[in-house]
Amino acid sequence: MTVRRSEQTRRAILRAARERFAAQGYERTTIRAVAADADIDPSMVMRYFGSKEGLFDAALTVDLRLPDLAAVPPAELPAVVVRHFVTRWEGDPADDALLVLLRSAVTNEQAAARMREVFAVQVAPALAASLGVERAARAAGLVAAQLLGLAVSRYLLRLPPVVALTPDELVAGLAPALAATLGQAGGAETTGTETTGA
Repeated sequence: MTVRRSEQTRRAILRAARERFAAQGYERTTIRAVAADADIDPSMVMRYFGSKEGLFDAALTVDLRLPDLAAVPPAELPAVVVRHFVTRWEGDPADDALLVLLRSAVTNEQAAARMREVFAVQVAPALAASLGVERAARAAGLVAAQLLGLAVSRYLLRLPPVVALTPDELVAGLAPALAATLGQAGGAETTGTETTGA
């Protein structure tokens, strides 16, 4: 029971921290404010994370939990990738570390470096099984541009035409663009498109 309560407290602190960092940025966020949002004593935040920098680092730890893309038929790969991110963000955008990281990366170099690391370390290797290592590294940047563009439009700026789309419509609309990106990076045979690859 104690372990479970400890984990619940940790999750509450991280959620409060993500919301604060997203709304106020690193400099204006305080341990006291995060503790108040989580309804705990500030000393508890320090106990779990040691410092504001430690809390920031933990709040921005991102595991994309990508599926095994090697097992995905090439023609289905674009839709699978888009749906994975859309499903993740539709669950709870306010508590999603990747969206918080995206908000913070605009003004904080530590967050920007973490964002670059996430796509280099997690997305590129996941795509490598289908595209090969060199092509996957190039594709990961373009995939990031498309997916993060969606995140900014729908969840941060909340542009009405994008917000109005259902998750299925988002997948249907973005999958062809992602297919073109992957086709350029990996050749037509890797994506099921008619694009002639290099």
